[in-house]
Amino acid sequence: MAVTDEAILRIKEMILAGELAPGDRLPPEKELSERLGLSRSSLREAVKALEVIRVLDVRRGDGTYVTSLEPRLLLEAMSFVVDLHDDQSVLEIFAVRRILEPAASALAARNADEDDLARLREVIESVDHATDVEGLVAHDLEFHRGIADATGNSYLAGLIDSLSSHTVRARIWRGITQEDAVGRTLAEHHAILEAITTGDGELASALTVAHVSGVEQWLRSAL
Repeated sequence: MAVTDEAILRIKEMILAGELAPGDRLPPEKELSERLGLSRSSLREAVKALEVIRVLDVRRGDGTYVTSLEPRLLLEAMSFVVDLHDDQSVLEIFAVRRILEPAASALAARNADEDDLARLREVIESVDHATDVEGLVAHDLEFHRGIADATGNSYLAGLIDSLSSHTVRARIWRGITQEDAVGRTLAEHHAILEAITTGDGELASALTVAHVSGVEQWLRSAL
């Protein structure tokens, strides 16, 4: 288990044991890291992850608090980390995406019109290296949706959109735990769009295989 995951599970145990309740302020970083037997950097990553999923509320200059959600909802929010490690079905979804999305990119390279390409450029230009994890995942979903729409096949677009909606948690977790996930994703999106723009369906397909496989490979190692 990754150190960040371990830190999150330790904090979850504190909530389960009643040591932390909704509205409680977390002990200072140094004290909490020593109490949990973790490095301060690992604890910092865990806090950042739990802030993204709305379990913790980081108030600059004040401290870090457990959100006001009732314990049941807090634990449900945290359970997605455990679910991600236990649920093999998400790997099957990525395997299907790896089949469908390269075909969609190749089809988009043949069928995309200027409006489709302008929309994809706009999606890419809406984010940069300063974008947070939630913004990156929203961008990723929109980019792949734009490619699917550009195929001109509404049924294929619907299938891809439905599959993508089931991989949001995995994408968020990758964005939190993998170094430079934002930079890597943007570079890959730029390359795919360039291939689609030049009408090179074979290259667009190959780049999309590499793009989707990268997330799938990371997920396999995480599981």
